[in-house]
Amino acid sequence: MLKKAIQYMVLSAFAFTILNVFVKSLHDFSVYQIVFFRALGSLFFTLPFLLKNKISILGNQKKLLIARGVFGLISMTLFFFSLKFIPTGTAVSIRYIAPIFAAIFAVFFLKETIKNIQWLFFLLAFIGVLVLKGFENNLNTEGIIYALLSAIFAGLVYITIRKIGAKDHPVVIVNYFMIISAIIGAILSINGWIAPSGMQWIILLSLGVFGYFAQLYMTKAMQVGETNQVAPLKYLEVIFTMIIGVVWINETYTLWSILGISLILIGLVFNIKAKK
Repeated sequence: MLKKAIQYMVLSAFAFTILNVFVKSLHDFSVYQIVFFRALGSLFFTLPFLLKNKISILGNQKKLLIARGVFGLISMTLFFFSLKFIPTGTAVSIRYIAPIFAAIFAVFFLKETIKNIQWLFFLLAFIGVLVLKGFENNLNTEGIIYALLSAIFAGLVYITIRKIGAKDHPVVIVNYFMIISAIIGAILSINGWIAPSGMQWIILLSLGVFGYFAQLYMTKAMQVGETNQVAPLKYLEVIFTMIIGVVWINETYTLWSILGISLILIGLVFNIKAKK
C-alpha cells in the first residue's frame, strides 16, 4: 500500500508542477482570467460527478462552504499574483508554509495544541523565508508578500475544511470553491479580457484538469498511506517546479535561494513528523 501511496503522491506533485509552470507561462493574461479558466476546467469534473451520484450541489453547511470557497479563491489569486514577480519554485515553497498558519489558527478556533518542538520547526521554516528575502537581492518583495498572504488564507482554508468535517462530501467542498472562483474570476477579468488563440486555449483549459487530478491523487495517497510517510512527498512539487522552471522557462536560483527553500522544506517535513 505504501508503494501505491508514493506513486499517487508523485503523480499529484507532478500535476501541480505542470499547473504552476503553465500559470507562470501565461504572462500575457490577467490573474483573474487565469483564475476563471482554472476553475472552469475543474467544474467539468466536479459538476458531472455530483449530478451522476445524486449528491446535493448546495451541500449542508452553506456558510462554511462559501467561506471555504472565498478563502480558497483569495489564496489562489494571491499565489498566481506571486508568480508574476518571483520564480515558481520560490512561490510554491513559501505557499507551503500554509500548514504552519493552519496550526496557529487551530489553537484559537479549534482549541488544538502545538507541541513545543513544532515551534522550533515553524521558526526554521520562517528563517528560510527571511533568508530568501534578506540575502536574495533579485527577489521581488511584492511577490514574497503575495505568496505569504496566499499561505495565510490557505491556512484558513484548512481550518474551514476541518470545521466542515464529514458533514459534506469532499467534491461538494471543491465544487463550491470552483463555482465561486469561476464567477468572481469572470467578473474581474471582463475589463482586461484577452481572447485566447491556438495553444493558449489548450493551456488555459488544462489548468483545471491538472488541478483536479493533482487534488485527486493527493487524496488517494492520503487514503492508502500513513500521513507521516506520505505527506512529506508532496514537497516534491517544489523540486519538480524548480527543475522544470529552469529548463522550460529559464528561471534561475542562487545558492541563497536554494538554502532558503531547503530550510522551509526541512521545517515543514519535520513538523509533519513531530505531529505524528
